[in-house]
Amino acid sequence: MDAKLVVEKYDQTFFEGDSGGYYVWSNSKVPLLSDLKLGTGRLVLRPLGFTLPHYADCSKIGFVLEGTVTIGLISANSSEEKVLIAKKGDVVPTLAGLASWWFNAGDTDAVIIYLGESSKAIVPGQFTYFLPSGPLGYLAGFQSDFVSKIFGLDETESENLINSQQGLMVTLLDQGIKFPEPSNTTKGTLYATIDDESDAVVVKCGGFVNDLTEKNLSVLSELGLSTRFVKLEGNAMLTPSYVGDGSVHICYVCKGSGQIKIVGGFQGTPALDSKVEEGDLFIVPQFYELAYIADDSGLEVFSVITTSKALFGQLAGNTSIWKAMSPEVVQATLNVTPEFAQQFKSKNETNLTIVPPST
Repeated sequence: MDAKLVVEKYDQTFFEGDSGGYYVWSNSKVPLLSDLKLGTGRLVLRPLGFTLPHYADCSKIGFVLEGTVTIGLISANSSEEKVLIAKKGDVVPTLAGLASWWFNAGDTDAVIIYLGESSKAIVPGQFTYFLPSGPLGYLAGFQSDFVSKIFGLDETESENLINSQQGLMVTLLDQGIKFPEPSNTTKGTLYATIDDESDAVVVKCGGFVNDLTEKNLSVLSELGLSTRFVKLEGNAMLTPSYVGDGSVHICYVCKGSGQIKIVGGFQGTPALDSKVEEGDLFIVPQFYELAYIADDSGLEVFSVITTSKALFGQLAGNTSIWKAMSPEVVQATLNVTPEFAQQFKSKNETNLTIVPPST
């Protein structure tokens, strides 16, 4: 691995104003974004903040960190607008080329983190957006002579259509505006909640791990992505694991702080050994192992994996190689006595995905 593994906060402001802002991690700060064909973004919507409808050149998953947001989704070559309301803890997949708009109808800021792949990106490691309206939109790009012919408008009407919206990406709407009601049966088909324990691996006093793959959210199969949310109680540990098919793992620290270690093949030392805190981003390359320990305040990490069928290989516990191997193979592998090999195997009889703090 030529590029250095790093832990970084966003370092570029794409847009910022009274309506909100959009921020990204640059390739210069996180070279693995372009090397491994990943992308990131962080959207802040102030109350009444509205993103102009847009589509992107990459598939990604939005995770609502704070607040509640109304979202409209329109597939390419479709006349149907599907509306949903996502709250803190919800994930919203958006396919490349899918048009969407995002609106904060609440009284507090809505914050969304976007993580995804950028294999078809115009700019490696970055999401590029395409808008219909505003000074950067395609209506302005085609100019009034084409626009008037497309829609059957006179020159005055065409100029009004092109120039009325002066917002660049996010604009502030007037108080009292009423948006469409949510479409029926969107939850569980178009989006899902990932920060609860209902379908998670839960460890008493330790925390929980919740995975979303195409098995429990079928739309992820179209994106080729899956997600994981880990919540650790104070001083608990997520034990080492890797993605079994060699997919890449991009992680964002939502809350708290802790210590992470990432280990690669044929190294014998960590490829990354670092403190992390809220707002940090880090990347786990293919087949590298990841483990982390929460500080006293706990730790919450959201991640996206570049496969819709993410399967994690555990390096400890009842689904690890140590459990599967015979005592004789364990003894030879570790060069230990038969007694110690048997004792060590006995330590891997239970699920060790999360280890609670010592009592």
